[in-house]
Amino acid sequence: MTVRTRFAPSPTGFLHIGGARTALYSWLYARRHHGSFILRIEDTDLERSTPEAVQAILEGLSWLGIDHDEGPFYQTKRLDRYRAVIDQLLEQGDAYRCYCAKERLEKLRADQTENNIKPRYDGRCREGGHQKDAQAPFVIRFRNPHEGLVEFDDLVRGKISTQNSELDDLVIMRSDGMPTYNLSVVVDDWDMQITHVIRGDDHINNTPRQINILNALDAPLPKYAHIPMILGEDGKRLSKRLGAASVLNYREEGYLPEALLNYFVRLGWSNGDQEIFSIKEMTDYFDMAHISKSPAAINPQKLQWLNQHYLKTLNPEKIIDLLKHQFELIGINNIDKSILAELISAQSERCKTLKEMVEKSQFIFKDFEEYDADAAAKNFAHESIVVLQSLYNSFETLENWTKEALHQIVLDYAEHNNVKLGKVAQPLRVALSGCSVSPPIDMTLHMMGKEKVLNRIKRAIQYIEAR
Repeated sequence: MTVRTRFAPSPTGFLHIGGARTALYSWLYARRHHGSFILRIEDTDLERSTPEAVQAILEGLSWLGIDHDEGPFYQTKRLDRYRAVIDQLLEQGDAYRCYCAKERLEKLRADQTENNIKPRYDGRCREGGHQKDAQAPFVIRFRNPHEGLVEFDDLVRGKISTQNSELDDLVIMRSDGMPTYNLSVVVDDWDMQITHVIRGDDHINNTPRQINILNALDAPLPKYAHIPMILGEDGKRLSKRLGAASVLNYREEGYLPEALLNYFVRLGWSNGDQEIFSIKEMTDYFDMAHISKSPAAINPQKLQWLNQHYLKTLNPEKIIDLLKHQFELIGINNIDKSILAELISAQSERCKTLKEMVEKSQFIFKDFEEYDADAAAKNFAHESIVVLQSLYNSFETLENWTKEALHQIVLDYAEHNNVKLGKVAQPLRVALSGCSVSPPIDMTLHMMGKEKVLNRIKRAIQYIEAR
């Protein structure tokens, strides 16, 4: 059997953590078993589906590196197929037209709730006892069996059984002619030969209904794996601030796709005590047996830790374009790629995200408005003018603007004047950055370039003289 999995988001919102993890697990399972991963867009909710959400989903998956082998398939382009299956169910007697008015169904539900009865359709139209003329509006319901039970072996939760008497005759086509989720997903999984359905456990109640429809169509049943939901740190459902927002928000916040994939895979799955996984390791190790039955909780601190790990260990070439994008977000453009690579090496030990890296490095490319008061008070003594002026003179005549040459100038001044290196480097650092913290001074000088360095030193000297 060739493994075929799918990810089937509804484009009524963006790709969030839960959806991304589902996509990742489905993708990894297919890759582990040398199968196919299919992308399907379930866009039959015409009122809520938007092209913008579709684009955000596709862009989010692409950014994460979750590539599909087939698709994307769009349900709105398969309506004729769904209607043909509905006609087949009607002809077989496994579906029927229901003419019950919305008002009647609302009253039925209210009465059942008031009497502590599980709300469900009462089958009034099931045997054709409530016919209307041909022009009357109707929905089509699936004729669910009354006897027996539906039983399946969930790959995460084990055996799950549901009595058919607990299930009602669900609507499979609305009055506007649009198929419902439970019908279209069954037809899609059947037609696309999906062997493994990996999805959130909020779909467990749909599974027995879908199995009954598949059985009525004499279609093969996929294996099901229902993964637990993801909770916030407080144990409650995720808010947008804590993870239900678009995956692309994490890109804008300066997270790396490698860190997010590593983070997502551990939200409910484990391989011993291992925390750091390459894509190859995820693919080699991923299985259903080690998916937890309990909900996972997000941990922003862990994500930051993972992100910094990848900032420090990935080849800077893989990060440059992402860092360039972060600088462009604040209006800093056209930075040489070699400088960006140097910046990543300089700041990766100090920063947890690319956004933080930009915040701490923008002084290199953009003038700051004022000096940090404490840094200036501590490092801009009157005698600092002599230090800065001497360094200015040496930098001005330097032809080979390399880190080694720049470092030597600072070192030579300290040695010739018998002062500690910090007494030279710190006034220079404040002059260049406006504060007391920056990358190593030689790297800062090199990345900033000769013209900016001279201008910043001149500005610092004038500031000290004026004060």
